[in-house]
Amino acid sequence: MATHEHYYVPAQSKWPIIATVGMFVTMYGLGTWLVDLKAGRETHGAWIFCVGALMVAYMMFGWFGTVVREGRAGLYSSQMDRSFRWGMSWFIFSEVMFFVAFFGALFYVRHVSLPALGGEGTKAIAHMLWPEFQNTWPLLHTPDPKLFPPPKEVIDPWHLPLINTVLLVSSSVTVTIAHHALKSGHRAALKLWLGLTILLGLSFLALQAVEYHEAYTELGLTLGSGIYGATFFMLTGFHGAHVTIGTIILFVMLMRVMRGHFDAEHQFGFEAASWYWHFVDVVWVGLFVFVYVL
Repeated sequence: MATHEHYYVPAQSKWPIIATVGMFVTMYGLGTWLVDLKAGRETHGAWIFCVGALMVAYMMFGWFGTVVREGRAGLYSSQMDRSFRWGMSWFIFSEVMFFVAFFGALFYVRHVSLPALGGEGTKAIAHMLWPEFQNTWPLLHTPDPKLFPPPKEVIDPWHLPLINTVLLVSSSVTVTIAHHALKSGHRAALKLWLGLTILLGLSFLALQAVEYHEAYTELGLTLGSGIYGATFFMLTGFHGAHVTIGTIILFVMLMRVMRGHFDAEHQFGFEAASWYWHFVDVVWVGLFVFVYVL
């Protein structure tokens, strides 16, 4: 029988089942919440979403805690390390495809649907639906203003979005410096630069909250303000969720560093966190260019 020196086979676990149930409850709650919100009726979707999110958080705390304990006990071989790297690579690839779908929707709306409604292209017959509609982007005049009231203005990309871009790009630099400090054994520098990365992530989220509040209260830019509002909040909202997750991951890495975890030879947990953070930063650059500027 192979031992853990060749390949570690863990015991049966409850965590995959809890993960499945938690994710189902979370998505059901989110869907119910959004549908009821759009319909203007009272909803329990927010509470269902919170219950599901707590289940997912419990699963992640318990499952990752088990992995950390097994790794610290020396149960993982080089083969297991390669498995972790491939697993993280495929996970990030799946996240890339997730955002590719949303960017694809944005490009389809801008370059196919709206031009057709405006009387352009081979599908210009769609222009008969709203003959007075003029194709512009950002869409400040929706085909049916009563059903989808358009925003008064759009967010200026050269203020809060630009500051957030500087924050996230800077955070990629700081987490890279922290990673190099870990590899070279400079624990004090590691803590400093990792802590600064977390601070930059929190600053980004705070400014995005300010931006959302301004959009809803002053600009009339909401999820219900036509296709521009829908694509804007879907793209930036899901990205903000990823920044939140990434910040939590980096905070956990900082706590582990404080407890003496990781060294130059055993630090894939930290490396995987940095991979994820770089991915989040690259996505934001795409968002800034294609959602805010162009």
